[in-house]
Amino acid sequence: MTRDLRRTGRFILPAILATFALGALALPPGTDEEIFDRIKPIGVLNAPEVMEAVAEAVPAGPRGGEEIFNSYCTACHAAATAAALGAPGYGDAASWAPRIAKGIEALYESTYNGLNGVMPVRGTCMDCSDEELQATVDYMVAAAEG
Repeated sequence: MTRDLRRTGRFILPAILATFALGALALPPGTDEEIFDRIKPIGVLNAPEVMEAVAEAVPAGPRGGEEIFNSYCTACHAAATAAALGAPGYGDAASWAPRIAKGIEALYESTYNGLNGVMPVRGTCMDCSDEELQATVDYMVAAAEG
Protein backbone atom coordinates (compact mmCIF):
# COMPACT_ATOMS: atom_id res chain seq x y z
CA MET A 1 0.00 0.00 0.00
CA THR A 2 2.84 2.42 0.76
CA ARG A 3 4.22 1.70 -2.68
CA ASP A 4 0.90 2.64 -4.28
CA LEU A 5 0.83 5.97 -2.40
CA ARG A 6 4.31 6.81 -3.58
CA ARG A 7 3.37 6.02 -7.17
CA THR A 8 0.20 8.11 -6.91
CA GLY A 9 2.13 10.94 -5.22
CA ARG A 10 4.47 11.12 -8.19
CA PHE A 11 1.55 12.10 -10.38
CA ILE A 12 -0.51 14.20 -7.97
CA LEU A 13 2.22 16.58 -6.80
CA PRO A 14 3.29 17.62 -10.33
CA ALA A 15 -0.37 18.06 -11.30
CA ILE A 16 -0.95 20.37 -8.33
CA LEU A 17 2.20 22.39 -9.11
CA ALA A 18 1.20 22.67 -12.78
CA THR A 19 -2.22 23.99 -11.75
CA PHE A 20 -0.64 26.71 -9.60
CA ALA A 21 1.83 27.60 -12.35
CA LEU A 22 -0.94 28.01 -14.92
CA GLY A 23 -2.93 30.13 -12.47
CA ALA A 24 0.08 32.41 -11.99
CA LEU A 25 0.33 32.94 -15.74
CA ALA A 26 -3.30 34.01 -16.09
CA LEU A 27 -3.92 37.68 -16.83
CA PRO A 28 -5.49 39.89 -14.19
CA PRO A 29 -9.22 40.47 -14.48
CA GLY A 30 -10.44 43.03 -16.98
CA THR A 31 -10.30 43.70 -20.65
CA ASP A 32 -7.08 44.63 -22.39
CA GLU A 33 -8.23 48.25 -22.42
CA GLU A 34 -8.84 48.27 -18.65
CA ILE A 35 -5.45 46.68 -18.02
CA PHE A 36 -3.64 49.23 -20.22
CA ASP A 37 -5.52 52.02 -18.46
CA ARG A 38 -4.33 50.77 -15.05
CA ILE A 39 -0.67 50.59 -16.08
CA LYS A 40 -0.39 53.69 -18.27
CA PRO A 41 2.24 56.31 -17.34
CA ILE A 42 1.24 59.05 -14.95
CA GLY A 43 2.71 61.82 -17.06
CA VAL A 44 4.91 62.62 -19.97
CA LEU A 45 8.41 64.03 -19.71
CA ASN A 46 8.80 67.28 -21.56
CA ALA A 47 12.48 67.06 -22.55
CA PRO A 48 13.01 70.71 -23.64
CA GLU A 49 11.71 72.05 -20.31
CA VAL A 50 13.84 69.58 -18.36
CA MET A 51 16.95 70.52 -20.32
CA GLU A 52 16.31 74.23 -19.67
CA ALA A 53 15.97 73.57 -15.94
CA VAL A 54 19.21 71.58 -15.89
CA ALA A 55 21.02 74.30 -17.81
CA GLU A 56 19.88 76.89 -15.26
CA ALA A 57 21.02 74.69 -12.36
CA VAL A 58 24.57 74.23 -13.69
CA PRO A 59 26.87 77.00 -12.52
CA ALA A 60 28.08 79.29 -15.28
CA GLY A 61 31.64 79.47 -13.97
CA PRO A 62 33.87 78.10 -11.26
CA ARG A 63 32.51 78.01 -7.74
CA GLY A 64 34.17 80.03 -5.04
CA GLY A 65 36.03 78.74 -2.01
CA GLU A 66 33.31 79.77 0.42
CA GLU A 67 30.62 77.99 -1.58
CA ILE A 68 32.59 74.76 -1.77
CA PHE A 69 33.58 75.01 1.91
CA ASN A 70 29.93 75.37 2.92
CA SER A 71 28.88 72.45 0.72
CA TYR A 72 31.67 69.94 1.33
CA CYS A 73 34.08 70.95 4.08
CA THR A 74 32.00 72.05 7.05
CA ALA A 75 31.21 68.50 8.14
CA CYS A 76 34.84 68.01 9.19
CA HIS A 77 36.24 71.54 9.49
CA ALA A 78 33.45 73.25 11.47
CA ALA A 79 34.69 74.23 14.91
CA ALA A 80 32.29 71.85 16.66
CA THR A 81 33.53 68.71 14.87
CA ALA A 82 37.09 69.56 13.84
CA ALA A 83 38.72 68.85 17.19
CA ALA A 84 37.06 65.46 17.50
CA LEU A 85 38.19 64.48 13.99
CA GLY A 86 41.68 65.94 14.25
CA ALA A 87 40.96 68.35 11.40
CA PRO A 88 41.91 72.01 11.58
CA GLY A 89 38.84 74.05 12.43
CA TYR A 90 37.70 76.91 10.24
CA GLY A 91 39.31 80.12 11.51
CA ASP A 92 41.37 78.29 14.18
CA ALA A 93 44.84 79.80 13.78
CA ALA A 94 46.48 77.40 16.24
CA SER A 95 45.30 74.26 14.45
CA TRP A 96 46.18 75.65 11.01
CA ALA A 97 49.65 77.04 11.87
CA PRO A 98 51.64 73.77 11.53
CA ARG A 99 49.82 72.94 8.30
CA ILE A 100 50.37 76.40 6.82
CA ALA A 101 54.06 76.11 7.73
CA LYS A 102 54.35 73.17 5.28
CA GLY A 103 53.45 75.52 2.43
CA ILE A 104 50.38 76.13 0.32
CA GLU A 105 51.39 73.53 -2.30
CA ALA A 106 51.44 70.83 0.42
CA LEU A 107 47.94 71.86 1.48
CA TYR A 108 46.74 71.67 -2.11
CA GLU A 109 48.27 68.19 -2.53
CA SER A 110 46.60 67.00 0.70
CA THR A 111 43.31 68.25 -0.66
CA TYR A 112 43.73 66.55 -4.04
CA ASN A 113 44.99 63.21 -2.73
CA GLY A 114 43.61 62.96 0.78
CA LEU A 115 45.76 62.68 3.89
CA ASN A 116 46.59 59.71 6.12
CA GLY A 117 43.31 57.98 5.37
CA VAL A 118 41.48 60.67 7.35
CA MET A 119 41.19 63.59 4.94
CA PRO A 120 39.17 62.21 2.02
CA VAL A 121 40.40 62.57 -1.54
CA ARG A 122 39.35 65.93 -2.98
CA GLY A 123 37.53 66.62 0.28
CA THR A 124 34.66 64.49 -1.14
CA CYS A 125 34.08 67.06 -3.92
CA MET A 126 34.67 64.81 -6.89
CA ASP A 127 33.27 67.34 -9.36
CA CYS A 128 35.49 70.17 -8.11
CA SER A 129 38.27 71.34 -10.38
CA ASP A 130 41.78 71.74 -9.01
CA GLU A 131 41.30 75.50 -9.19
CA GLU A 132 38.09 75.33 -7.15
CA LEU A 133 39.82 73.20 -4.52
CA GLN A 134 42.72 75.67 -4.39
CA ALA A 135 40.24 78.52 -3.89
CA THR A 136 38.69 76.56 -1.02
CA VAL A 137 42.05 75.95 0.64
CA ASP A 138 42.92 79.62 0.18
CA TYR A 139 39.58 80.56 1.77
CA MET A 140 40.24 78.38 4.80
CA VAL A 141 43.87 79.55 5.19
CA ALA A 142 42.80 83.21 4.96
CA ALA A 143 40.29 82.65 7.76
CA ALA A 144 43.00 81.08 9.93
CA GLU A 145 45.50 83.85 9.24
CA GLY A 146 42.79 86.38 9.63
